[in-house]
Amino acid sequence: MANILIVEDEKNMQNIICEYMHRDGHTCFTADDGIDALMVLKSNPMDLMILDIMMPHLDGFSVCKMAREMNSLPIIILTAKSDEEDKLKGYEYGADDYMTKPFSPKILLAKANALLRRTSVNFTGTVNDASGNTLNEALRNMLSAGKIAISPAAHKVFLDGTEITLTHKEYELLYFFMSNPGQVFSREQLLNRIWGYDFAGNTRTVDTHIKTLRQKLGSEGKSIVTLIRSGYKFEVKG
Repeated sequence: MANILIVEDEKNMQNIICEYMHRDGHTCFTADDGIDALMVLKSNPMDLMILDIMMPHLDGFSVCKMAREMNSLPIIILTAKSDEEDKLKGYEYGADDYMTKPFSPKILLAKANALLRRTSVNFTGTVNDASGNTLNEALRNMLSAGKIAISPAAHKVFLDGTEITLTHKEYELLYFFMSNPGQVFSREQLLNRIWGYDFAGNTRTVDTHIKTLRQKLGSEGKSIVTLIRSGYKFEVKG
């Protein structure tokens, strides 16, 4: 099914997570500290990483940040702290979701599968139409606005022709905005649409992700317009 990297220095916890992932058909790779995790990521293609924050040698925030610079795989962080600032820090560094210890391994598995479903793409980018012709899915469904272009089939974003790296939540936000240009969405609507109704965070999460998304879009970040007391909308002025 999927290659999952589990970064956890507590062996008992590591084994429990692996057991649940294996039961669902996933292949697990393990790392006992942050340095080992980065070595595994460099040498093996991963579909998802479950990352503990408190680890020896290199903490999870640093691993998350470095992993984000390498690729855009989904990341779930595990933290023994329930402090909101730590969770926001994880999102700023590129995490897609989090779980606070102690947690249910079944819920962790459900979150992992949900992320994997959302980020599952066919990178060949080709499909057959009704008459049997091969079509380039990436070109056929390309979304563009200003200097921004999205290829949903390849899950790629281009800025003025150059591919940029976004986290999965940043990608989902941008795709949602560009699919609904000019429409105003409240922070609550964006939170429910992108993170889901069962998400335990608050609307500051939306603001944090939009801030980093704007930064990555450079001058095109102005297309995401803030409306005081209303929310956000996507607008490209000619």
